[in-house]
Amino acid sequence: MSSNWALIDTMSSPSPDTSSRILAAALKLLLTKDGKGVRMSDVARLAGISRQALYLHFDSRAKLLIAATLYLDDQLGVDARLLPSRTAKTGIDRLNAFIDAWSAYIPEIYGLAKALISLAETDPDAAAAWATRMQDMREGCEAAIDALVRDNTLSTSFSAKDAADLLWIMLSVRNWEIARQDCGWSPEKHGDMLKTAANHLFVKPG
Repeated sequence: MSSNWALIDTMSSPSPDTSSRILAAALKLLLTKDGKGVRMSDVARLAGISRQALYLHFDSRAKLLIAATLYLDDQLGVDARLLPSRTAKTGIDRLNAFIDAWSAYIPEIYGLAKALISLAETDPDAAAAWATRMQDMREGCEAAIDALVRDNTLSTSFSAKDAADLLWIMLSVRNWEIARQDCGWSPEKHGDMLKTAANHLFVKPG
């Protein structure tokens, strides 16, 4: 999580734009409080603006939390990380590159993910933010499976939808947490095991 602190501490720079200050403040509060008690007034105070000014930028807490997750993606360069998958020549290469990118990315967003997951059961705004983020990831799973369909290399054991659903489940943050904390897998082993399993499950033999 240390890399997150450097990225979200833009509030200390001389003149970051107001939106960036707001999003950095929201992320900092989510990470330091595990998301508990993060009110719009808390964010405004930390960003150094009025509550009214905050609502001019984000007219609801749900929109603010969703924007904060996307802001962290932008600061961590998620598009560049996904480029090898998006430009892969074959479906199998796209599947493996997507797993590599997401498996390596989870540790960097884990602090935020844990905060939103813990809040989601009782906080509709946090639930909406996390659901939006996971839907974005699911679209990446769908694209990887669709590339196998295009190449006629998707296993006949699965429909495209079922394969995308299962890949999405396999790549979940909760499963990463179990692999790392309960099984003691390194990030590298986690990625390698996922690729082995995904290729066995989803790629047509031969």
